[in-house]
Amino acid sequence: MRWRHGRRSSNIEDRRQSRATGTGNLSSLLALVPLLVRSKTGWLILAALAALYFFGGNRLFEAPGTPPDTSQAREQSAPEDRVADFVSVVLADTEDTWTQLFRAAGTRYVPPKLVLYRDVVRSACGLSSAAVGPFYCPMDNKVYLDLSFLGELQRLGAPGDFAFAYVIAHEVGHHVQNLLGISRKVQETRAQSSRATANRLSVMLELQADCFAGVWAFYAHRDRKMLEPGDLEEGLSAAAAVGDDRLQRRAGRAVSPDSFTHGSAKQRAYWFNRGFTSGDVNQCNTFAAP
Repeated sequence: MRWRHGRRSSNIEDRRQSRATGTGNLSSLLALVPLLVRSKTGWLILAALAALYFFGGNRLFEAPGTPPDTSQAREQSAPEDRVADFVSVVLADTEDTWTQLFRAAGTRYVPPKLVLYRDVVRSACGLSSAAVGPFYCPMDNKVYLDLSFLGELQRLGAPGDFAFAYVIAHEVGHHVQNLLGISRKVQETRAQSSRATANRLSVMLELQADCFAGVWAFYAHRDRKMLEPGDLEEGLSAAAAVGDDRLQRRAGRAVSPDSFTHGSAKQRAYWFNRGFTSGDVNQCNTFAAP
């Protein structure tokens, strides 16, 4: 991808040095007081915890956002920062694309925040680990991304910068669905449906986000010449690599279409390509497709 001269987004929230799993502040310590003051031993424990908090013994109550003072953390962040810069450019480009498309439709696009984190993160949707992969939380309108997922894509057989860009654009596609009210309608219908029907609706929602990612790629290529030879193939490979059937086989399980929640490899690649070749949001109505 030709991305280095692209605009950087101001909507990046970097939490890579935060400790989401920690208690985080003085209120956490105070919450323990009623439990500990009931016994002499409790008083001793409370005193020890207070010492750790105020004098920083082993960072047990380290405040979120305070980076650990270790050379290892600094060495780890250097290559990550280059990837984070790439993420910022891709996010900015999705902002430009969707701002243009929303304006053409007579409305205003409000871009999401993208949260970079490491290992574990707390969102309005709850506590999540990097194992869940990138996700969008409609309750706070934020995309959450652990940069280590780039390595996971490579292990899945989908290397390349555009493969990672597809993932970002897919999550932004979920934000677009949220703004358009599609996500809410789907969730309301899923809540009143059988498990099989709910899964099918989830698949349709995911495939539409794939198509929206393809629409972004269309404009990134046509208007800003960001794509290089081979990039489209990288995107199609990434879409296929995260198909439910491939993931089930990779996990050593039998393929079970009724349990799909994101779509097969073939479906995901098809809808991404449909968005890319048309550049038309109206071509992304997966809910009306056979």
